[in-house]
Amino acid sequence: MPRLQFQPAAHYPFATDMPIQPGQINEGGHLDNVQLLGLVSEARTRFFGWLGYSVMDVAGHAFFVADQAVQYRSEGQPGEVLRIEMTPADLNPKGFDLLFRVSESQSGREVALGKIGLVCVDLASRKPGPMPEAFRQALACAG
Repeated sequence: MPRLQFQPAAHYPFATDMPIQPGQINEGGHLDNVQLLGLVSEARTRFFGWLGYSVMDVAGHAFFVADQAVQYRSEGQPGEVLRIEMTPADLNPKGFDLLFRVSESQSGREVALGKIGLVCVDLASRKPGPMPEAFRQALACAG
């Protein structure tokens, strides 16, 4: 199976910084892959807040992760601060992709690239549904 290959987006309108904590280091002495996904998940929550929404409250809808893919580019080291940048892409009627880049904040060294596929879910029915138009417009303006 071919390895995943991502190219950085041309523009990331959102960025947040997060330090690597001692408990996020694995036996190899670097940032654990599961912990990186946790940091990206927190950045996703902050991205929604930056747009004025909550992952679980976008006009009665929520956004659930449908898929996620990561290409690791280098090791995150103890004590480093990571910059996680995000941009929406591939908007469709029921969701969108959230592209991300993780880098070491001082040097800019890339740690990971990836994407999160998000699907809009109507909380009353717990089924996929159309994105609220105001949220779609906020994503379009952000991208």
